[in-house]
Amino acid sequence: MKIALIQMDLQIGEPDYNYEHAGRLMEKAMPGQPELIILPEMWNTGYALEKAEQIADADGQRTREMFSSFAKENRVMVLAGSVLYRDTASGDITNTMLLFDDAGKEVLRYDKMHLFRLMDEDQYLKAGSSFALFDCKGTTFGAMICYDLRFPQLSRRLVKEGAKILINVAQWPTARVDHWRTLLTARAIENQAYMIAVNRCGESRGTAFPGSSMVIDPWGEILLSADDREQICHIEIDLGKVDEIRKKIPVFDDQRLDLYGV
Repeated sequence: MKIALIQMDLQIGEPDYNYEHAGRLMEKAMPGQPELIILPEMWNTGYALEKAEQIADADGQRTREMFSSFAKENRVMVLAGSVLYRDTASGDITNTMLLFDDAGKEVLRYDKMHLFRLMDEDQYLKAGSSFALFDCKGTTFGAMICYDLRFPQLSRRLVKEGAKILINVAQWPTARVDHWRTLLTARAIENQAYMIAVNRCGESRGTAFPGSSMVIDPWGEILLSADDREQICHIEIDLGKVDEIRKKIPVFDDQRLDLYGV
């Protein structure tokens, strides 16, 4: 399966620029003939949460129009990272992931369930309570947003529900890049699943972001590790490898949920 990871920089609080820039990057990704394109977390606005009422995508309309059209025209599945999203009926603002299939149909909405206090998400956003699972080319994927990575119960639940590939989209800072790499590798090994992680790069308000987008196989081998520049990374993964590794070391058969069930 061919996947394109869009590791992008963005302008905080400037959705017009960010939507145009994301569109350009997606166009640049297409010569690699990806079957799935993935963007990072909150690429549409960055963490300008104090202006969320004004700049969040109202009912996701702008994101849906742009990404649905692109997916349909290019016959590619697009995981639109996550966006700052405002529900006009309830007034709730969320950090929301949207996914469009290769016919342009929206097939997933996921609101980030673990809100990151260090970025004041708990003060401005409403947490989600559903899980992000979807099918692509006959394989089940499970998806998370940034801070969700620190909660192993979530990734294990996604795998329990059938996920063989885990995705994390993020704005993970340079100051904790070692945590990023370690946790991603751990989630891949402990769940015997591919881990695909797409992080932003650049700098916002004095916080640097390292890029360091990664793809890790179910054995824990790092197949792709990006540097700190804006770039489009292409990779082709072997979906059969998950079953091979799980058969070799039958972790899920040997776990003792009767003792420590989650």
